[in-house]
Amino acid sequence: MLDLSQLTPELVQSLSLEQRVELMELLERRKLLRARNRLANYSPYPKQLEFHAAGGDPTVRERLFMAGNQLGKTVAGASEFAMHLTGRYPKAWPGKKYPYAIRMIAGSESAELTKKGVQRLLVGPPELQAEWGTGMIPYDSIRDTARRQGVPDALASVTVQHECGDLSVVQFASYDQGRTKWQADTVNEVWFDEEPPEDVYSEGLTRTQATGGGVTVTFTPLLGMSNVVKRFLHDKVQGTHVTNMTIHDALHYTADEVERIVAAYPAHEREARAMGIPMMGSGQVFPVSESGIRIDPFPIPSHWPRLCALDFGWGHPAAAVWLAWDRDTDTIYVYDCWRGSETSVPMQAIIIKGRGVWIPAAWPHDGLQHDKGSGQQLAKQYKDAGVAMLAEHAKFPDGSIGFEAGISAMLTRFQTRQLRVFSTLTDWFGEFRMYHRKDGLVVKIDDDLLSATRVGLMAMRFGKSEIEARGHPMSDIVPMAPVHQPLDAVMGY
Repeated sequence: MLDLSQLTPELVQSLSLEQRVELMELLERRKLLRARNRLANYSPYPKQLEFHAAGGDPTVRERLFMAGNQLGKTVAGASEFAMHLTGRYPKAWPGKKYPYAIRMIAGSESAELTKKGVQRLLVGPPELQAEWGTGMIPYDSIRDTARRQGVPDALASVTVQHECGDLSVVQFASYDQGRTKWQADTVNEVWFDEEPPEDVYSEGLTRTQATGGGVTVTFTPLLGMSNVVKRFLHDKVQGTHVTNMTIHDALHYTADEVERIVAAYPAHEREARAMGIPMMGSGQVFPVSESGIRIDPFPIPSHWPRLCALDFGWGHPAAAVWLAWDRDTDTIYVYDCWRGSETSVPMQAIIIKGRGVWIPAAWPHDGLQHDKGSGQQLAKQYKDAGVAMLAEHAKFPDGSIGFEAGISAMLTRFQTRQLRVFSTLTDWFGEFRMYHRKDGLVVKIDDDLLSATRVGLMAMRFGKSEIEARGHPMSDIVPMAPVHQPLDAVMGY
């Protein structure tokens, strides 16, 4: 018998006709065996791992995997639920584990889409029964299938052998059947592939209450900011988690392919289909393409002024962004950011100074407010902790601090590509994608880094360069590093 591990192009050329036939049969057999155990070869991307890990958090019951088209959201869902149905988990699996057989419901908008989506990825090509078992549920674990009446090649359920010895069952349903078809017995998991109507989603939650099970939505947000999406993004109901995957997170595309794919989408759908961003329409605060804002990181020249800009917070996150200004082109770059909830001023000060103790810090006018506990002004607390706070709160050159004026200044710079953001700042872009208006007013939720950016833009003229920091003592304004300590070490580089 031929040993495939020993094959070389030269050896193949020397094979007889019979040996070549044997080789083709061996290769087809290997291909079939691999196809019948796709789950064993699942290798998730970092964003898919983030989604899986959220399922392992006991405080998370509802997950939203929001991604562009063809990026791997449904594959991630199919892989995870195949694991739950079979009990076959990789050693380093970060998510939830079921040591017992489960019952679950999975589906999409219509019977056809359910068949071509979740059924195909879990079981195999619907129209080729001989290939059932080439989806994410391994062939050797499928024990039975039940047909769905009235829809060719569609399945109503699949019975799966779990490693514990008992049988798991996945039922298939579709949203167009109405909520009554989702009123099954108590189940462990519900998987909605694409966004469900609110009443169907509510029914899914109800089916898992007794088991404390999970409800998962994997979708491309083409319907805009619906009530189901708001539950995750705005209401932030306790026990929910959101994973946002963009085309830049899908490692199977090259940079050229990304550019070509994004350009091929209609302009009004581009953000949703490529970036997994809900279509905001006229409600988007910054109606500009993300690709025109993001830029790959580069070393900041030492003669460019830098500034740290703050947004105060406790119940909602406090935030800081670091900006650098290319005076020659009048372009401002956001090159670093931080955001954290319930973080004390001393801890924030350590984080801020770690990026560069010499960098001046701009702050909003609410820094003049007095803390209820200590009675001290917020800005003074940071200054006392060693942060190089500017003498006055951020304001435009004319002395104004208008919120909409700040938004307008940011938009103008975005449009002229004179405000750019390093592509590595995922938290910043996460806020940017969801920033929108309702009834004409900006919704000030999850806008901490954007608020800090607006503050920085107002005060950028007070930035200091590394050369200035080295050559000019500014002890009254900026705490300097000891002269024997390399400045790069102080900056945390």
